[in-house]
Amino acid sequence: MSIDIVAQTVLEQRKEKDRWLRESPHSPLSSEDRKNFQGLSYFPYDPQFQVKAKLHRYPNPQQITMTTSIGTQDLFLRYGYFEFKLEEKTYTLQAYKSHHADSLFLPFRDGTSGKESYGASRYLDIKEHELDDYTIDFNLAYNPYCAYSDSFSCPLPPTENWLSVQIRAGEKNYTRLAE
Repeated sequence: MSIDIVAQTVLEQRKEKDRWLRESPHSPLSSEDRKNFQGLSYFPYDPQFQVKAKLHRYPNPQQITMTTSIGTQDLFLRYGYFEFKLEEKTYTLQAYKSHHADSLFLPFRDGTSGKESYGASRYLDIKEHELDDYTIDFNLAYNPYCAYSDSFSCPLPPTENWLSVQIRAGEKNYTRLAE
């Protein structure tokens, strides 16, 4: 797929998410926030943040607990890790599986966390397949619901998923219009 088509697809997904956040009764935004909602802020689409990655599956995945934004614990399976290059350096991100999802869960913090992007983390969900070669598109990185409301509980990434690089892709920090 060409970069233009991928970029257009990402832009369409962003518009659809904004519509859903504004109109859906299941939106994590309060009814007051939905009235004033003008759309999320995003980093511009950047193809450098669509990286080829190799999944290294653990032969015996271990169950781990992740602390949540409200201090509770969520159980995940530490399934494997992705290895990828960005800006000529090699990075790894642990991939987790939840008991109620069939995709791989990549919560992460990076050099933009707490500045341009949500301080606690951003997430990626990647559909698992049989091969170990994947594409991780950080342009699809999204904020957990706790970025929009304190009434949600969101898993926080372990320090092993704190990246030193700035991932200037995906959703930026959510700011209420009334703030």
